[in-house]
Amino acid sequence: MSADSDPVTVGVLSLGDMGAGIARLLKARGFLVATNCQGRSQDTVDRAKDAGIETLSSDLDLVQRCAVILSVLPPRDAEATAQRVADALSGQHRKEPLYFVDLNAVSPSTCKGIAAMFQKAQVPVRFIDGCILGGPPRLRASNGGAPDSLQNKDSDPEWRRPDIPISGPDSLSSLGPEGDRLASVLNFRSISPDIGAASGLKMCFASIAKGFTALVTQSFTTAERLGVAGELKHELADILPNHLATAERSVPDMPPKAYRWVREMEEIADTMHEEGGWSRDLFRGVAGVYKAVADDEVLGKEKIGKRSRGTSLEDVAAAMAEGLERKRKKTE
Repeated sequence: MSADSDPVTVGVLSLGDMGAGIARLLKARGFLVATNCQGRSQDTVDRAKDAGIETLSSDLDLVQRCAVILSVLPPRDAEATAQRVADALSGQHRKEPLYFVDLNAVSPSTCKGIAAMFQKAQVPVRFIDGCILGGPPRLRASNGGAPDSLQNKDSDPEWRRPDIPISGPDSLSSLGPEGDRLASVLNFRSISPDIGAASGLKMCFASIAKGFTALVTQSFTTAERLGVAGELKHELADILPNHLATAERSVPDMPPKAYRWVREMEEIADTMHEEGGWSRDLFRGVAGVYKAVADDEVLGKEKIGKRSRGTSLEDVAAAMAEGLERKRKKTE
């Protein structure tokens, strides 16, 4: 931290797995980090305590304390949370604008709608469109963290960080040296002056990554019910080994996140239709796969860091096959 710059206080909404990882990274780099846990789950409160994050009692406290707010939420909560921030800012007399960085997995049209909402509310916000590509920040293995092979490569010698492309006319540089340092620590990379570009990139990237995970989940579940899951794995190992390796990593990681990926797939469906001219049908179908996992009485109860079922590709398929069979019998 430079001697002539005051530390920037960063608000993180909210502290899921990704938000907590970002908060820990910022704390390690000397930034002040705060959040509002009002109405959040006990898991979120526990993450805040574990990360040493300051917990505030209201959105009003948050917007008064912070220079930057990072919105890292399930897509279904993105618009309502932005509205809460706008409501908290209403009537405030800030000397400097609040930087609101939307890092949620939403369509360009949803992102533009959030930016327009702040403008309509006439609150002092500079809006930055962003997207997160990769897993949560974690210490490298040499520093007691996760194995390097599980994280994306980047230039930080101590932390594995996701890529965070941003777009729009504003940047954190207006905050001075500490704003530039914050952008560097977060791995920000500007890709366009247009709001919606970063969100669109996220939608296109996630359509491939999470579309593949849904396809594998459905295929292996069906193969399990047919009694040929072992043969399917054998053929993939022989013909498409890289696909199998990706599947064995991504599918077990998915069940605790399936509930939030439902809306993300719907946002992708909107993006493909609104920006690409495609039908919404494909990714509405993918959303249905994740909804089935989220609604499953076994896999739907899985939580990050508290796993019991679905910790392998085979067990996800077995659990889903069991759940679909139970569902079939109930409808007979």
